Amino acid sequence: MAEDGVFTEAWAREFARSVAACESELTALDQLAGDGDFGVNLRSGLVAAVGVLDRGTADGRAAVPRRPRAAHEPLRVLATAFLDEVGGTSGPLFGLLFQELAAAARADGPRLTTHALAVGTGRGLAAIRRVGGAAPGDKTLLDALHPAVLALAACPAPTPPVRALDRASVTAWDGVRRTAGRSARRGRASYLGERAAGVPDPGAVGVALFLTTAVRPVTVLAPFLKAAGAPVSGRP
Repeated sequence: MAEDGVFTEAWAREFARSVAACESELTALDQLAGDGDFGVNLRSGLVAAVGVLDRGTADGRAAVPRRPRAAHEPLRVLATAFLDEVGGTSGPLFGLLFQELAAAARADGPRLTTHALAVGTGRGLAAIRRVGGAAPGDKTLLDALHPAVLALAACPAPTPPVRALDRASVTAWDGVRRTAGRSARRGRASYLGERAAGVPDPGAVGVALFLTTAVRPVTVLAPFLKAAGAPVSGRP
């Protein structure tokens, strides 16, 4: 089974709405474990991406009647916005993830498959490691992305993408909560010492939020950060 561009556009838009709803929580986390600008940067990239989607073309160059999108196109819009428009450390790293997802979806296209999700997130993980120099366990966004990659890779090919993303999001939130007990070895948090102790990594939260919004909206982060498990199919 696969999903089309209607699904990936709705995913991008729900990610934007959920980040807007949770921006204050994201900012509060990053004030403790970073530069304090993660929520603002994430939202600014998504505002730019949604603006392109609203103009009715994959590249935003002209306002024309909307046409059907291939599944990769909204993901490419996300990638371009984050790589070109978002500052800070996390913006380009998220851009790499979206870029690899878009490329994998295009290769499998025009519909998004679980195989493409597994390939794209796996390549995104590799690209982020190559550029950022971090590894799983360093208290970065990789601590949510890595378990999600493993969960997607373990899904049989016929698994519907929504079900695969549901599983991946649960493992990603597990990874987020583990970052609270780790000492940062990369990124801004590595310079903050005890100030970042007990605080989940904001970048990891962003990854888990992205995966979750493929399945359902998120209006508050706190239940996902505190729960023993992160429910995705129902309300926290």
